[in-house]
Amino acid sequence: MIEEERGALTRRALPGDAAWEEALRPRALDEMIGQDRVRENLAVFIAAAKQRGEPLDHLLLHGPPGLGKTSLGGIVAHEMGAVLRSTSGPAIERPGDLAALLSNLEPGDVLFIDEIHRLPPVVEEILYPAMEDFQLDILIGQGPGARSMRLDLPRFTLIGATTRAGLLTSPLRDRFGWSARLEYYPERDLERILARSARVLRVEVEPAALSEIARRSRGTPRVGNRLLRRVRDFAAVEEGEGAPVSRARASDSLERLDVDAEGFDRLDRQVLGALLDKFEGGPVGLATLAAAVGEDEGTLEDVVEPYLIHQGFLARTPRGRVATRRAREHFGVPLSDPAVLQRKLL
Repeated sequence: MIEEERGALTRRALPGDAAWEEALRPRALDEMIGQDRVRENLAVFIAAAKQRGEPLDHLLLHGPPGLGKTSLGGIVAHEMGAVLRSTSGPAIERPGDLAALLSNLEPGDVLFIDEIHRLPPVVEEILYPAMEDFQLDILIGQGPGARSMRLDLPRFTLIGATTRAGLLTSPLRDRFGWSARLEYYPERDLERILARSARVLRVEVEPAALSEIARRSRGTPRVGNRLLRRVRDFAAVEEGEGAPVSRARASDSLERLDVDAEGFDRLDRQVLGALLDKFEGGPVGLATLAAAVGEDEGTLEDVVEPYLIHQGFLARTPRGRVATRRAREHFGVPLSDPAVLQRKLL
């Protein structure tokens, strides 16, 4: 499994993370750090909804894992003074599952559906009238005697979260009042997030150590918080409980976790190494690259590639994946002829 192999660097939530993530999550908009444009716009929309005395419009949050989509769902519910009800796309297998969820909502409730792109089509169709008209169509009985009944639903807010916005159907995507993409966090924001997390965890961390952890956190608060906890463990065991975390201790701990200065772990380096060594920098198809590193295609596409592309080490081209000039420089691989490299990127 990818979570087991990538350990601290996976951006997906791990089974043991739930309690820690809940403790470290911001509760209100003014507690949240980063994603400034999203927060500013959301503050306006929430204020306007309150002025009208209406629930907030349906909201779609998309972007890589670990950037705060679930936290924003909780923040919206808190700011609106509403109850948050959470589920996920894979958990809603049948129309009856969704009908049970919707029929139990109270006026103003916030329904958060994670991985909404994984809703079955038959379930998604029931969601359309619920989002648009706040009505639920239920089929009673089977065969020739079956009849349809329409139930009125209380006005609610649906927040959909997805890492694969491109997999959403147009009818579903168009029913959201606002769509917001969450971006990777700059280091300065990650440092502030880690400083807050350190206070919550009651760990003394030197500013230089926070900077070192932030630099290797892949632009993702979930990864940064996980690395902070692991660095804290090294410091507590080897220097004593309550010992402040220095930059040297943070750097040494992160190296032992196999996290390099760019935030790459072993799988990242295997992918780039295979591109440069086995395929001379590419282009190479995703299936071939996945087979070369012994990993699932979906893992490479959803978990590994987004950060490598964002950092400029990997490019997707019509002919396949290509290692960029920056990747060659990082690994000390001689650069190809510029004209050849340019053709590969086209």
